[in-house]
Amino acid sequence: MSADLPAEDAKLVTLARAARARTRAAEGASVRDTDGRTYAACTVQLDTVRLSALQLAVAMAVSSGVKGIEAAAVVTEADEVDVEVVRYFGGAALPVVVADGNGEVRDVVHT
Repeated sequence: MSADLPAEDAKLVTLARAARARTRAAEGASVRDTDGRTYAACTVQLDTVRLSALQLAVAMAVSSGVKGIEAAAVVTEADEVDVEVVRYFGGAALPVVVADGNGEVRDVVHT
């Protein structure tokens, strides 16, 4: 994991990796709300429902009544990550850490 990553954001990567590994999903994601609580999720791909890990993590936070989201992380092998859901609920300039399956940070996207 990148030494430049703040400890709170490194925790998000760890939670996202764990969600992905636990379910053997394509992606794992986690978000931190403005109160410091975290929510982790994995990709859901059923015949009738398809959600990215990030969409589900945000949905879990929103369904818990969060007032805002301050950071997110996605663990994926995909080349691109759709951060629109984070932008919508978290606002502009929110960091989304993108890491590979080993937890190595590939990018930090700001919404």
